[in-house]
Amino acid sequence: MTELLTAAQMRAIEQAAIESGAVTGLELMECAGQGVVEAVLEEWPELALTSHRAVVLCGPGNNGGDGFVVARLLKARGWDVEVFLYGDAERLPPDARVNHERWLGAGHSVSGATQLAVDALFYQNTDVFIDACFGTGLTRPFPAELGSWVAATIDGQSSRSRLKTVAVDIASGICADSGRALNSSRTILPKLVVTFHAAKQGHYLNKGAENTRSRGVKVIDIGLQGNVFSATKLTSASIIAAHKAPSLHKYAHGHALILSGPAGQTGAARLAARGALRVGAGVVSIAAPPEAMAENAAQLNAIMLKPVADASALAGILEDARINALCIGPGFGTSAREVWILAEVLGVPVEARPEARPEMRNECAPYGDEVGGRDSAVPGLTRDLDAHGKDRGPGAGAGAARGRCVVLDADALTLLAKHPALFAALHENCILTPHAGEFARLFPDIAEKLAAPATKGPAYSKVDAAREAAARAGCVVLFKGADTVIADPQGRCAINSAHYERAAPWLATAGSGDVLAGFITGLLARGLAPMAAAESAAWLHVECARHFGPGLIAEDIPEQLPAVFRALGVN
Repeated sequence: MTELLTAAQMRAIEQAAIESGAVTGLELMECAGQGVVEAVLEEWPELALTSHRAVVLCGPGNNGGDGFVVARLLKARGWDVEVFLYGDAERLPPDARVNHERWLGAGHSVSGATQLAVDALFYQNTDVFIDACFGTGLTRPFPAELGSWVAATIDGQSSRSRLKTVAVDIASGICADSGRALNSSRTILPKLVVTFHAAKQGHYLNKGAENTRSRGVKVIDIGLQGNVFSATKLTSASIIAAHKAPSLHKYAHGHALILSGPAGQTGAARLAARGALRVGAGVVSIAAPPEAMAENAAQLNAIMLKPVADASALAGILEDARINALCIGPGFGTSAREVWILAEVLGVPVEARPEARPEMRNECAPYGDEVGGRDSAVPGLTRDLDAHGKDRGPGAGAGAARGRCVVLDADALTLLAKHPALFAALHENCILTPHAGEFARLFPDIAEKLAAPATKGPAYSKVDAAREAAARAGCVVLFKGADTVIADPQGRCAINSAHYERAAPWLATAGSGDVLAGFITGLLARGLAPMAAAESAAWLHVECARHFGPGLIAEDIPEQLPAVFRALGVN
Protein backbone atom coordinates (compact mmCIF):
# COMPACT_ATOMS: atom_id res chain seq x y z
CA MET A 1 0.00 0.00 0.00
CA THR A 2 0.99 3.63 -0.54
CA GLU A 3 2.46 5.54 2.39
CA LEU A 4 0.76 8.74 3.50
CA LEU A 5 2.96 11.08 5.49
CA THR A 6 2.38 13.77 8.07
CA ALA A 7 4.07 17.15 7.64
CA ALA A 8 6.55 16.26 10.40
CA GLN A 9 7.45 12.96 8.77
CA MET A 10 8.04 14.70 5.45
CA ARG A 11 10.26 17.34 7.08
CA ALA A 12 12.27 14.58 8.78
CA ILE A 13 12.90 12.82 5.45
CA GLU A 14 13.97 16.07 3.80
CA GLN A 15 16.22 17.04 6.69
CA ALA A 16 17.88 13.62 6.78
CA ALA A 17 18.66 13.86 3.06
CA ILE A 18 20.12 17.36 3.39
CA GLU A 19 22.20 16.47 6.46
CA SER A 20 23.57 13.39 4.71
CA GLY A 21 24.92 15.57 1.92
CA ALA A 22 22.90 13.66 -0.70
CA VAL A 23 21.09 16.80 -1.78
CA THR A 24 20.78 20.48 -0.90
CA GLY A 25 17.64 22.37 -0.03
CA LEU A 26 18.04 24.47 -3.18
CA GLU A 27 18.22 21.34 -5.33
CA LEU A 28 15.05 19.96 -3.74
CA MET A 29 13.30 23.29 -4.34
CA GLU A 30 14.37 23.34 -7.99
CA CYS A 31 13.16 19.76 -8.51
CA ALA A 32 9.85 20.62 -6.85
CA GLY A 33 9.27 23.66 -9.06
CA GLN A 34 10.21 21.72 -12.17
CA GLY A 35 7.83 18.95 -11.13
CA VAL A 36 4.96 21.40 -10.74
CA VAL A 37 5.49 22.83 -14.22
CA GLU A 38 5.68 19.35 -15.76
CA ALA A 39 2.53 18.28 -13.90
CA VAL A 40 0.62 21.34 -15.15
CA LEU A 41 1.58 20.65 -18.76
CA GLU A 42 0.75 16.96 -18.40
CA GLU A 43 -2.65 17.74 -16.90
CA TRP A 44 -3.49 20.33 -19.57
CA PRO A 45 -1.41 19.50 -22.70
CA GLU A 46 -2.91 22.42 -24.57
CA LEU A 47 -0.93 24.77 -22.33
CA ALA A 48 2.30 23.45 -23.80
CA LEU A 49 1.37 24.58 -27.32
CA THR A 50 1.89 28.29 -26.74
CA SER A 51 2.50 30.83 -24.00
CA HIS A 52 -0.18 31.71 -21.45
CA ARG A 53 -0.75 33.93 -18.43
CA ALA A 54 -0.08 32.74 -14.87
CA VAL A 55 -0.48 34.29 -11.45
CA VAL A 56 1.72 32.86 -8.67
CA LEU A 57 0.94 33.47 -4.99
CA CYS A 58 4.05 32.81 -2.89
CA GLY A 59 3.94 32.44 0.86
CA PRO A 60 6.41 33.19 3.64
CA GLY A 61 8.03 29.74 3.77
CA ASN A 62 9.66 27.17 1.50
CA ASN A 63 6.37 26.59 -0.29
CA GLY A 64 6.75 30.19 -1.47
CA GLY A 65 10.26 29.31 -2.64
CA ASP A 66 8.76 26.54 -4.79
CA GLY A 67 6.44 29.18 -6.22
CA PHE A 68 9.32 31.43 -7.25
CA VAL A 69 10.91 28.48 -9.10
CA VAL A 70 7.61 27.76 -10.88
CA ALA A 71 7.33 31.42 -11.89
CA ARG A 72 10.88 31.48 -13.26
CA LEU A 73 10.42 28.28 -15.27
CA LEU A 74 7.09 29.41 -16.75
CA LYS A 75 8.65 32.76 -17.64
CA ALA A 76 11.44 30.89 -19.42
CA ARG A 77 8.76 29.24 -21.57
CA GLY A 78 7.55 32.64 -22.70
CA TRP A 79 4.61 32.93 -20.33
CA ASP A 80 3.29 36.19 -18.90
CA VAL A 81 3.81 35.63 -15.16
CA GLU A 82 2.80 37.89 -12.28
CA VAL A 83 4.07 37.06 -8.77
CA PHE A 84 2.62 38.09 -5.42
CA LEU A 85 4.21 37.52 -2.02
CA TYR A 86 2.31 37.16 1.23
CA GLY A 87 4.80 38.07 3.94
CA ASP A 88 8.11 39.89 4.33
CA ALA A 89 10.80 39.02 1.75
CA GLU A 90 13.49 39.74 4.35
CA ARG A 91 12.15 36.95 6.54
CA LEU A 92 11.98 34.23 3.90
CA PRO A 93 13.90 31.00 4.69
CA PRO A 94 17.37 30.93 3.05
CA ASP A 95 16.50 28.74 0.05
CA ALA A 96 13.23 30.56 -0.64
CA ARG A 97 15.04 33.88 -0.40
CA VAL A 98 17.60 32.76 -2.97
CA ASN A 99 14.84 31.98 -5.45
CA HIS A 100 13.08 35.25 -4.64
CA GLU A 101 16.32 37.11 -5.47
CA ARG A 102 16.78 35.08 -8.66
CA TRP A 103 13.34 36.22 -9.79
CA LEU A 104 14.08 39.86 -9.00
CA GLY A 105 17.57 39.58 -10.51
CA ALA A 106 16.06 38.61 -13.84
CA GLY A 107 14.30 41.97 -13.91
CA HIS A 108 10.89 40.80 -12.71
CA SER A 109 8.74 42.30 -9.95
CA VAL A 110 6.93 41.00 -6.92
CA SER A 111 3.75 42.60 -5.56
CA GLY A 112 2.33 42.34 -2.09
CA ALA A 113 -0.47 39.77 -1.93
CA THR A 114 -2.80 42.03 -0.03
CA GLN A 115 -2.48 44.72 -2.73
CA LEU A 116 -4.09 42.49 -5.33
CA ALA A 117 -7.24 43.68 -7.05
CA VAL A 118 -8.48 40.10 -7.48
CA ASP A 119 -11.52 40.86 -9.56
CA ALA A 120 -9.47 42.85 -12.03
CA LEU A 121 -6.71 40.25 -12.34
CA PHE A 122 -8.41 36.87 -12.32
CA TYR A 123 -10.90 37.71 -14.99
CA GLN A 124 -8.42 39.33 -17.38
CA ASN A 125 -7.23 36.31 -19.35
CA THR A 126 -5.48 34.51 -16.49
CA ASP A 127 -5.06 30.84 -17.40
CA VAL A 128 -3.26 29.36 -14.41
CA PHE A 129 -3.15 30.31 -10.73
CA ILE A 130 -0.33 28.72 -8.72
CA ASP A 131 -1.11 28.49 -5.00
CA ALA A 132 2.32 28.32 -3.34
CA CYS A 133 1.32 30.18 -0.22
CA PHE A 134 1.39 27.78 2.74
CA GLY A 135 1.65 24.14 1.67
CA THR A 136 2.19 21.47 4.32
CA GLY A 137 3.89 23.82 6.77
CA LEU A 138 0.80 25.77 7.82
CA THR A 139 0.47 25.78 11.61
CA ARG A 140 -1.39 29.04 12.15
CA PRO A 141 -4.92 30.10 11.27
CA PHE A 142 -5.48 30.89 7.60
CA PRO A 143 -5.19 34.69 7.25
CA ALA A 144 -8.48 36.51 6.73
CA GLU A 145 -6.79 39.02 4.42
CA LEU A 146 -6.32 36.27 1.84
CA GLY A 147 -10.07 35.73 1.59
CA SER A 148 -10.22 37.44 -1.80
CA TRP A 149 -7.85 34.81 -3.22
CA VAL A 150 -10.10 32.05 -1.92
CA ALA A 151 -13.15 33.72 -3.45
CA ALA A 152 -11.38 33.94 -6.80
CA THR A 153 -10.61 30.21 -6.85
CA ILE A 154 -14.19 29.37 -5.88
CA ASP A 155 -15.44 31.47 -8.77
CA GLY A 156 -12.77 29.84 -10.92
CA GLN A 157 -14.46 26.45 -10.46
CA SER A 158 -17.35 27.61 -12.57
CA SER A 159 -17.76 25.90 -15.93
CA ARG A 160 -17.61 29.36 -17.53
CA SER A 161 -14.14 30.03 -16.14
CA ARG A 162 -10.95 28.82 -17.76
CA LEU A 163 -8.92 29.44 -14.60
CA LYS A 164 -6.84 26.42 -13.64
CA THR A 165 -5.87 26.53 -9.97
CA VAL A 166 -2.84 24.46 -8.97
CA ALA A 167 -1.92 23.83 -5.33
CA VAL A 168 1.75 23.26 -4.53
CA ASP A 169 1.93 20.44 -1.94
CA ILE A 170 -1.60 21.05 -0.60
CA ALA A 171 -4.25 23.74 -0.92
CA SER A 172 -3.47 26.74 1.28
CA GLY A 173 -5.62 26.74 4.40
CA ILE A 174 -5.71 22.94 4.66
CA CYS A 175 -3.89 21.10 7.44
CA ALA A 176 -1.60 18.51 5.82
CA ASP A 177 -2.13 16.01 8.65
CA SER A 178 -5.91 16.17 9.08
CA GLY A 179 -7.27 17.63 5.85
CA ARG A 180 -9.21 20.11 7.96
CA ALA A 181 -9.62 23.77 7.05
CA LEU A 182 -7.75 25.91 9.57
CA ASN A 183 -9.93 28.64 11.06
CA SER A 184 -11.97 29.01 7.90
CA SER A 185 -14.86 27.36 6.12
CA ARG A 186 -13.36 28.44 2.79
CA THR A 187 -10.03 27.37 1.36
CA ILE A 188 -8.27 27.54 -1.97
CA LEU A 189 -10.07 25.15 -4.34
CA PRO A 190 -7.51 23.55 -6.67
CA LYS A 191 -8.14 21.69 -9.89
CA LEU A 192 -4.72 20.04 -9.51
CA VAL A 193 -2.67 19.22 -6.41
CA VAL A 194 1.04 18.54 -6.89
CA THR A 195 2.95 17.14 -3.92
CA PHE A 196 6.44 15.75 -3.43
CA HIS A 197 7.94 12.36 -2.55
CA ALA A 198 4.69 11.01 -1.07
CA ALA A 199 1.10 12.06 -0.59
CA LYS A 200 0.13 13.42 2.80
CA GLN A 201 -2.67 12.28 5.12
CA GLY A 202 -4.52 15.53 4.56
CA HIS A 203 -4.83 14.85 0.82
CA TYR A 204 -7.25 12.01 1.59
CA LEU A 205 -9.09 13.34 4.64
CA ASN A 206 -11.88 15.84 5.16
CA LYS A 207 -11.67 19.08 3.15
CA GLY A 208 -8.27 18.16 1.80
CA ALA A 209 -10.03 15.65 -0.43
CA GLU A 210 -13.49 17.18 -0.66
CA ASN A 211 -12.28 20.59 -1.89
CA THR A 212 -10.04 19.28 -4.68
CA ARG A 213 -11.61 19.16 -8.12
CA SER A 214 -9.17 16.76 -9.75
CA ARG A 215 -8.82 13.07 -10.60
CA GLY A 216 -6.11 12.60 -8.01
CA VAL A 217 -3.03 13.93 -6.26
CA LYS A 218 0.05 14.16 -8.47
CA VAL A 219 3.12 12.92 -6.57
CA ILE A 220 6.49 14.12 -7.87
CA ASP A 221 9.73 12.25 -7.26
CA ILE A 222 12.30 14.82 -6.12
CA GLY A 223 15.04 12.31 -5.39
CA LEU A 224 14.37 11.64 -1.70
CA GLN A 225 14.77 8.22 -0.14
CA GLY A 226 13.29 6.77 3.00
CA ASN A 227 10.14 5.18 4.33
CA VAL A 228 8.38 5.79 7.62
CA PHE A 229 7.55 2.66 9.59
CA SER A 230 4.64 4.29 11.39
CA ALA A 231 3.17 5.97 8.31
CA THR A 232 -0.52 5.71 7.55
CA LYS A 233 -1.24 3.62 4.46
CA LEU A 234 -3.64 4.16 1.58
CA THR A 235 -5.62 1.03 0.74
CA SER A 236 -5.18 -0.38 -2.75
CA ALA A 237 -5.81 -3.51 -4.84
CA SER A 238 -2.54 -4.97 -3.57
CA ILE A 239 -4.17 -5.88 -0.26
CA ILE A 240 -6.67 -8.28 -1.84
CA ALA A 241 -5.91 -11.94 -1.11
CA ALA A 242 -9.00 -13.88 -2.05
CA HIS A 243 -7.66 -16.83 -4.07
CA LYS A 244 -9.29 -20.18 -3.43
CA ALA A 245 -7.25 -23.37 -3.64
CA PRO A 246 -9.10 -25.82 -5.93
CA SER A 247 -8.57 -28.84 -3.69
CA LEU A 248 -10.26 -27.45 -0.57
CA HIS A 249 -13.87 -28.04 0.53
CA LYS A 250 -16.34 -25.35 1.51
CA TYR A 251 -15.65 -25.39 5.24
CA ALA A 252 -11.96 -24.84 4.56
CA HIS A 253 -12.99 -21.36 3.40
CA GLY A 254 -14.74 -20.59 6.65
CA HIS A 255 -18.26 -20.51 8.09
CA ALA A 256 -19.72 -17.05 8.71
CA LEU A 257 -22.70 -16.62 11.01
CA ILE A 258 -24.85 -13.50 10.68
CA LEU A 259 -27.21 -12.61 13.55
CA SER A 260 -30.62 -11.49 12.28
CA GLY A 261 -33.13 -9.16 13.86
CA PRO A 262 -36.82 -9.90 14.48
CA ALA A 263 -39.51 -10.21 11.83
CA GLY A 264 -39.77 -7.01 9.82
CA GLN A 265 -36.10 -6.18 10.42
CA THR A 266 -34.38 -9.05 8.62
CA GLY A 267 -33.25 -7.36 5.40
CA ALA A 268 -30.03 -5.95 6.83
CA ALA A 269 -28.81 -9.37 7.95
CA ARG A 270 -29.55 -10.83 4.52
CA LEU A 271 -27.56 -8.05 2.87
CA ALA A 272 -24.61 -8.81 5.16
CA ALA A 273 -24.97 -12.54 4.51
CA ARG A 274 -25.01 -12.03 0.75
CA GLY A 275 -21.87 -9.92 1.04
CA ALA A 276 -20.11 -12.58 3.10
CA LEU A 277 -21.05 -15.30 0.62
CA ARG A 278 -20.00 -13.33 -2.46
CA VAL A 279 -16.67 -12.31 -0.96
CA GLY A 280 -15.77 -15.97 -0.59
CA ALA A 281 -16.84 -17.45 2.73
CA GLY A 282 -17.37 -21.18 2.15
CA VAL A 283 -20.55 -21.35 4.19
CA VAL A 284 -22.82 -18.55 5.43
CA SER A 285 -25.66 -19.00 7.93
CA ILE A 286 -28.19 -16.59 9.36
CA ALA A 287 -29.21 -17.05 12.99
CA ALA A 288 -32.74 -15.65 13.32
CA PRO A 289 -35.44 -15.47 15.98
CA PRO A 290 -38.00 -18.27 15.43
CA GLU A 291 -40.67 -15.77 14.35
CA ALA A 292 -38.36 -14.46 11.63
CA MET A 293 -37.45 -17.83 10.12
CA ALA A 294 -40.20 -17.87 7.48
CA GLU A 295 -39.49 -14.28 6.41
CA ASN A 296 -35.82 -15.11 5.90
CA ALA A 297 -36.43 -18.52 4.31
CA ALA A 298 -38.63 -16.97 1.63
CA GLN A 299 -35.66 -14.97 0.34
CA LEU A 300 -32.66 -17.26 0.85
CA ASN A 301 -31.21 -20.15 -1.12
CA ALA A 302 -27.47 -20.77 -0.65
CA ILE A 303 -27.50 -19.16 2.78
CA MET A 304 -28.53 -21.49 5.62
CA LEU A 305 -30.88 -20.63 8.48
CA LYS A 306 -30.64 -21.45 12.18
CA PRO A 307 -33.30 -20.56 14.79
CA VAL A 308 -31.99 -18.59 17.77
CA ALA A 309 -34.60 -17.81 20.38
CA ASP A 310 -32.17 -16.61 23.03
CA ALA A 311 -28.58 -16.58 24.19
CA SER A 312 -28.63 -20.22 25.27
CA ALA A 313 -29.78 -21.28 21.81
CA LEU A 314 -26.92 -19.30 20.29
CA ALA A 315 -24.50 -20.97 22.71
CA GLY A 316 -25.62 -24.31 21.33
CA ILE A 317 -25.02 -23.21 17.75
CA LEU A 318 -21.58 -21.91 18.64
CA GLU A 319 -20.59 -25.38 19.80
CA ASP A 320 -19.91 -25.92 16.07
CA ALA A 321 -16.21 -25.08 15.91
CA ARG A 322 -16.43 -24.61 12.14
CA ILE A 323 -18.16 -21.25 12.72
CA ASN A 324 -15.17 -18.92 12.77
CA ALA A 325 -16.61 -15.46 12.06
CA LEU A 326 -19.72 -13.69 13.32
CA CYS A 327 -21.50 -10.51 12.33
CA ILE A 328 -23.86 -8.90 14.79
CA GLY A 329 -25.74 -5.61 14.57
CA PRO A 330 -27.38 -5.03 11.17
CA GLY A 331 -31.12 -4.77 11.88
CA PHE A 332 -30.46 -6.69 15.09
CA GLY A 333 -32.48 -4.78 17.67
CA THR A 334 -31.62 -3.41 21.11
CA SER A 335 -33.96 -5.20 23.53
CA ALA A 336 -32.94 -7.28 26.55
CA ARG A 337 -32.78 -10.43 24.37
CA GLU A 338 -30.24 -8.78 22.10
CA VAL A 339 -28.14 -7.63 25.07
CA TRP A 340 -27.89 -11.25 26.26
CA ILE A 341 -27.06 -12.54 22.78
CA LEU A 342 -24.32 -9.93 22.31
CA ALA A 343 -22.94 -10.90 25.72
CA GLU A 344 -22.87 -14.52 24.56
CA VAL A 345 -21.08 -13.57 21.34
CA LEU A 346 -18.42 -11.68 23.32
CA GLY A 347 -18.12 -14.42 25.93
CA VAL A 348 -19.21 -12.30 28.88
CA PRO A 349 -19.77 -14.60 31.90
CA VAL A 350 -23.40 -14.76 32.98
CA GLU A 351 -22.69 -13.17 36.34
CA ALA A 352 -21.05 -10.18 34.64
CA ARG A 353 -23.83 -9.53 32.14
CA PRO A 354 -25.78 -6.30 32.74
CA GLU A 355 -29.16 -8.01 33.22
CA ALA A 356 -27.77 -10.54 35.69
CA ARG A 357 -27.04 -7.91 38.30
CA PRO A 358 -29.70 -7.63 41.03
CA GLU A 359 -30.84 -4.15 40.05
CA MET A 360 -31.35 -5.26 36.43
CA ARG A 361 -33.89 -8.09 36.64
CA ASN A 362 -36.85 -6.72 34.70
CA GLU A 363 -36.35 -8.00 31.13
CA CYS A 364 -39.78 -7.01 29.80
CA ALA A 365 -39.75 -3.22 29.88
CA PRO A 366 -38.69 -1.14 26.85
CA TYR A 367 -34.93 -0.94 26.26
CA GLY A 368 -33.25 1.62 28.47
CA ASP A 369 -35.50 0.58 31.37
CA GLU A 370 -35.57 -3.22 30.98
CA VAL A 371 -32.09 -3.58 32.38
CA GLY A 372 -32.35 -0.92 35.00
CA GLY A 373 -31.24 1.84 32.66
CA ARG A 374 -27.79 2.53 31.29
CA ASP A 375 -24.80 1.23 33.23
CA SER A 376 -23.34 3.96 35.41
CA ALA A 377 -19.86 3.75 33.87
CA VAL A 378 -19.21 5.65 30.66
CA PRO A 379 -18.45 3.43 27.63
CA GLY A 380 -15.22 4.24 25.92
CA LEU A 381 -13.88 5.86 29.10
CA THR A 382 -13.84 2.70 31.25
CA ARG A 383 -12.51 0.18 28.74
CA ASP A 384 -10.46 -1.73 31.28
CA LEU A 385 -13.13 -2.14 33.97
CA ASP A 386 -15.38 -5.16 34.35
CA ALA A 387 -18.98 -4.96 35.52
CA HIS A 388 -17.79 -4.67 39.10
CA GLY A 389 -15.25 -1.91 38.41
CA LYS A 390 -12.19 -4.19 38.56
CA ASP A 391 -9.29 -3.76 36.17
CA ARG A 392 -9.59 -6.33 33.37
CA GLY A 393 -6.89 -5.09 30.99
CA PRO A 394 -7.24 -4.56 27.24
CA GLY A 395 -8.94 -7.42 25.44
CA ALA A 396 -9.47 -9.39 28.68
CA GLY A 397 -13.10 -10.26 27.94
CA ALA A 398 -13.96 -13.95 28.17
CA GLY A 399 -14.83 -13.92 24.47
CA ALA A 400 -11.16 -13.44 23.67
CA ALA A 401 -10.49 -17.08 24.53
CA ARG A 402 -12.91 -18.33 21.88
CA GLY A 403 -10.73 -17.19 19.03
CA ARG A 404 -13.68 -16.31 16.81
CA CYS A 405 -13.67 -13.08 14.86
CA VAL A 406 -16.62 -10.76 15.43
CA VAL A 407 -17.83 -7.80 13.35
CA LEU A 408 -19.93 -5.38 15.41
CA ASP A 409 -22.06 -2.93 13.45
CA ALA A 410 -25.20 -0.80 13.81
CA ASP A 411 -27.37 -1.96 16.75
CA ALA A 412 -24.48 -3.89 18.30
CA LEU A 413 -22.59 -0.59 18.55
CA THR A 414 -25.60 0.99 20.23
CA LEU A 415 -25.56 -1.76 22.83
CA LEU A 416 -21.83 -1.37 23.40
CA ALA A 417 -22.34 2.34 23.98
CA LYS A 418 -25.00 1.66 26.60
CA HIS A 419 -23.25 -1.15 28.47
CA PRO A 420 -19.59 -0.82 29.53
CA ALA A 421 -19.61 -4.49 30.60
CA LEU A 422 -20.07 -5.40 26.94
CA PHE A 423 -17.55 -2.82 25.76
CA ALA A 424 -15.01 -4.25 28.22
CA ALA A 425 -15.39 -7.69 26.64
CA LEU A 426 -14.10 -6.57 23.25
CA HIS A 427 -10.97 -8.43 22.20
CA GLU A 428 -8.35 -8.37 19.47
CA ASN A 429 -10.48 -10.42 17.06
CA CYS A 430 -13.30 -7.87 17.06
CA ILE A 431 -13.92 -5.17 14.47
CA LEU A 432 -16.08 -2.12 15.20
CA THR A 433 -17.58 -0.36 12.15
CA PRO A 434 -19.10 2.93 13.36
CA HIS A 435 -20.24 5.86 11.26
CA ALA A 436 -19.73 9.31 12.75
CA GLY A 437 -22.83 9.25 14.96
CA GLU A 438 -22.09 5.78 16.34
CA PHE A 439 -18.46 6.75 16.89
CA ALA A 440 -19.59 9.74 18.97
CA ARG A 441 -21.74 7.49 21.16
CA LEU A 442 -18.95 4.97 21.67
CA PHE A 443 -16.11 7.47 22.16
CA PRO A 444 -17.71 10.78 23.17
CA ASP A 445 -14.52 12.44 24.37
CA ILE A 446 -12.60 11.49 21.22
CA ALA A 447 -15.44 12.65 19.00
CA GLU A 448 -15.52 15.96 20.87
CA LYS A 449 -11.85 16.54 20.09
CA LEU A 450 -12.45 15.72 16.44
CA ALA A 451 -15.42 18.08 16.22
CA ALA A 452 -13.63 21.02 17.88
CA PRO A 453 -12.77 23.85 15.46
CA ALA A 454 -9.36 23.50 13.86
CA THR A 455 -7.55 26.76 14.51
CA LYS A 456 -3.93 25.74 13.97
CA GLY A 457 -1.97 22.80 12.63
CA PRO A 458 -1.35 20.02 13.03
CA ALA A 459 -5.06 19.66 13.83
CA TYR A 460 -6.53 16.56 15.47
CA SER A 461 -7.42 14.22 12.63
CA LYS A 462 -9.72 11.31 11.87
CA VAL A 463 -6.55 9.18 11.85
CA ASP A 464 -5.74 10.34 15.38
CA ALA A 465 -9.31 9.60 16.46
CA ALA A 466 -9.40 6.10 14.96
CA ARG A 467 -6.02 5.20 16.46
CA GLU A 468 -7.07 6.42 19.90
CA ALA A 469 -10.38 4.56 19.67
CA ALA A 470 -8.73 1.31 18.57
CA ALA A 471 -6.21 1.49 21.42
CA ARG A 472 -9.01 2.04 23.91
CA ALA A 473 -11.29 -0.68 22.53
CA GLY A 474 -8.47 -3.18 22.14
CA CYS A 475 -9.58 -4.07 18.62
CA VAL A 476 -9.74 -2.83 15.03
CA VAL A 477 -11.94 0.21 14.44
CA LEU A 478 -13.22 1.03 10.96
CA PHE A 479 -14.42 4.64 11.13
CA LYS A 480 -16.73 5.01 8.13
CA GLY A 481 -17.02 7.83 5.64
CA ALA A 482 -15.83 8.81 2.19
CA ASP A 483 -12.50 9.01 4.03
CA THR A 484 -12.86 5.71 5.91
CA VAL A 485 -10.06 5.24 8.46
CA ILE A 486 -9.10 1.80 9.76
CA ALA A 487 -6.86 1.43 12.82
CA ASP A 488 -5.72 -1.34 15.13
CA PRO A 489 -4.60 -1.24 18.79
CA GLN A 490 -0.92 -1.32 17.80
CA GLY A 491 -1.25 1.99 15.94
CA ARG A 492 -1.31 0.67 12.38
CA CYS A 493 -3.65 2.77 10.28
CA ALA A 494 -5.01 2.88 6.72
CA ILE A 495 -7.26 5.28 4.84
CA ASN A 496 -9.73 3.93 2.31
CA SER A 497 -10.51 6.97 0.21
CA ALA A 498 -13.56 7.30 -2.02
CA HIS A 499 -12.30 10.54 -3.54
CA TYR A 500 -10.67 11.67 -6.76
CA GLU A 501 -10.68 8.88 -9.36
CA ARG A 502 -12.21 6.50 -6.76
CA ALA A 503 -15.16 8.73 -5.88
CA ALA A 504 -18.28 6.64 -5.28
CA PRO A 505 -21.11 8.91 -4.09
CA TRP A 506 -23.62 6.16 -4.90
CA LEU A 507 -22.54 4.33 -1.71
CA ALA A 508 -24.68 6.80 0.26
CA THR A 509 -27.64 4.44 0.08
CA ALA A 510 -29.53 2.45 2.70
CA GLY A 511 -27.99 -0.93 3.42
CA SER A 512 -24.54 -0.32 1.94
CA GLY A 513 -23.01 -0.46 5.41
CA ASP A 514 -24.64 -3.83 6.03
CA VAL A 515 -22.98 -5.17 2.90
CA LEU A 516 -19.63 -3.82 4.08
CA ALA A 517 -20.08 -5.64 7.41
CA GLY A 518 -20.76 -8.81 5.43
CA PHE A 519 -17.67 -8.34 3.28
CA ILE A 520 -15.52 -8.02 6.42
CA THR A 521 -17.13 -11.09 8.01
CA GLY A 522 -16.64 -13.18 4.89
CA LEU A 523 -12.98 -12.26 4.64
CA LEU A 524 -12.49 -13.03 8.33
CA ALA A 525 -14.07 -16.43 7.72
CA ARG A 526 -11.60 -16.91 4.87
CA GLY A 527 -8.78 -16.49 7.36
CA LEU A 528 -7.69 -12.86 6.91
CA ALA A 529 -6.54 -11.08 10.04
CA PRO A 530 -8.92 -8.37 11.32
CA MET A 531 -6.89 -5.41 10.01
CA ALA A 532 -6.38 -6.99 6.59
CA ALA A 533 -10.03 -8.04 6.37
CA ALA A 534 -11.25 -4.53 7.17
CA GLU A 535 -8.86 -2.91 4.69
CA SER A 536 -9.69 -5.37 1.90
CA ALA A 537 -13.43 -5.17 2.48
CA ALA A 538 -13.43 -1.37 2.47
CA TRP A 539 -11.45 -1.27 -0.78
CA LEU A 540 -13.72 -3.84 -2.46
CA HIS A 541 -16.83 -2.00 -1.25
CA VAL A 542 -15.80 1.18 -3.08
CA GLU A 543 -14.64 -0.74 -6.14
CA CYS A 544 -18.00 -2.52 -6.45
CA ALA A 545 -19.81 0.82 -6.33
CA ARG A 546 -17.52 2.26 -8.99
CA HIS A 547 -18.08 -0.77 -11.20
CA PHE A 548 -21.87 -0.34 -11.04
CA GLY A 549 -22.08 3.46 -11.04
CA PRO A 550 -25.18 5.66 -10.72
CA GLY A 551 -28.40 4.00 -9.65
CA LEU A 552 -26.64 1.69 -7.19
CA ILE A 553 -28.66 0.18 -4.35
CA ALA A 554 -27.30 -2.03 -1.60
CA GLU A 555 -28.47 -5.26 -3.26
CA ASP A 556 -26.28 -4.45 -6.27
CA ILE A 557 -23.02 -4.20 -4.34
CA PRO A 558 -22.25 -7.91 -3.72
CA GLU A 559 -23.20 -8.78 -7.28
CA GLN A 560 -20.32 -6.69 -8.62
CA LEU A 561 -17.69 -8.76 -6.83
CA PRO A 562 -17.24 -11.43 -9.55
CA ALA A 563 -16.40 -8.77 -12.14
CA VAL A 564 -14.15 -6.90 -9.70
CA PHE A 565 -12.29 -10.11 -8.83
CA ARG A 566 -11.86 -11.00 -12.49
CA ALA A 567 -10.42 -7.56 -13.19
CA LEU A 568 -7.92 -8.14 -10.37
CA GLY A 569 -6.98 -11.56 -11.69
CA VAL A 570 -8.34 -13.29 -8.57
CA ASN A 571 -9.70 -16.81 -9.03
